[in-house]
Amino acid sequence: MSLNAERSYKMKLRDVENAFKYRRIPYPKRSVELIALLAISCTFFLFMHTNKLNSRLKEMEVKLQPSEFSALGLTGNHISGHDAGKHDDINTLHGTYQYLKSTGQLKHLTTAQLNNTPRAQVDTLFFNRVAKTGSEKMMELLKILGKRNNFQARRDAGAVYEVVIMHDAFAKNFIRTEVVNCTQANSYTKHVAFLDFDLLGEPWPIYINLVRDPVERLVSWFYYIRSPWHFGERRNAFGDAIPLPDIDWLKKDFNRCIEERDPECVYEQMEMGNLGDHRRQSLFLCGQNMAVCMPFNSHEAMQRAKKNVEKHYAVVGTWEDTNTTLSVLEGYIPRFFGGAKDEYYALRKILGNVNMNSYRPGISDKARAILSQNLTREIELYQFIRHRLYKQYIALKLEEDPRLRN
Repeated sequence: MSLNAERSYKMKLRDVENAFKYRRIPYPKRSVELIALLAISCTFFLFMHTNKLNSRLKEMEVKLQPSEFSALGLTGNHISGHDAGKHDDINTLHGTYQYLKSTGQLKHLTTAQLNNTPRAQVDTLFFNRVAKTGSEKMMELLKILGKRNNFQARRDAGAVYEVVIMHDAFAKNFIRTEVVNCTQANSYTKHVAFLDFDLLGEPWPIYINLVRDPVERLVSWFYYIRSPWHFGERRNAFGDAIPLPDIDWLKKDFNRCIEERDPECVYEQMEMGNLGDHRRQSLFLCGQNMAVCMPFNSHEAMQRAKKNVEKHYAVVGTWEDTNTTLSVLEGYIPRFFGGAKDEYYALRKILGNVNMNSYRPGISDKARAILSQNLTREIELYQFIRHRLYKQYIALKLEEDPRLRN
């Protein structure tokens, strides 16, 4: 942006701020409020956050992901001593394969060991979606797959506030009236923490979920709630129940928020509040026990979430490993996800990236380092889930080509 253009933009922004401050902008109707909000938000994002490189890189990441196991070169024992010593090697598909091979686990790995789908007691796919993991995209995919594979894709009714934590009586009624009440094959989607169907005396569905890099997820949430379309949709749906935001809040920068310890961006260890900002990805996999699952970044919550993932979830994937996730969904839940890859890439051409904020700035190295120190258990859980996903994928490929065991 040129110096003159920047000065002109700052003058315009100051005029808008003053107009709000001294009430020269009237608020006779909700539509006028909405237009003013959208104008301010769009101007701010267009001028200050024209960083589209991030979204381009994400698209390239997906395209460059291996669609076939052989593309990873996993057919020989060629891991070097240098690679074997890398701390994060196991957090890649190739590293997971080499780890399983070097420890002797590869010879005995089967899909049956990793497949929880046969344990389901009803023909219901339950997607208790984690916020800001790309769940809207999955919901669109489920709608399309429902038509292809003859099941009904359902979701919860919209509400001003999500009910993520439920007491037992409420949860039991929710399950009976919303989740397992359908007489045909179906999927049901809702933001809700893991529900233990055994404890509630109800039949188990097929559990699935998505996760995302914890740092990227928090950055995404920070700018998503400031996006004009987010406010526009919520104001249209819920009217005056959604208040107009403060301009200074809209202008807030995530890096400065973290580095200057703004109260919105402070992530205290073991604290019990701030449920509304979705800082706890683990909560959705840990469950409804507040004492165990609410303390932020706790070891106990992480361990409970790991146990639930291994014991109860058919698949927990991530769009950061798109092809791997889709392959595992197709392989382990074919009744619902047959043809998922074909439908997904056709869907991308039509819709692009649902809810993607193209004007989101990047995160600084300093802010990332601070967040990483505060999200140690959340990051460990995320890597555990990816490692399990890779094992599920490798087991599928071993059944296709047993020579890969050697």
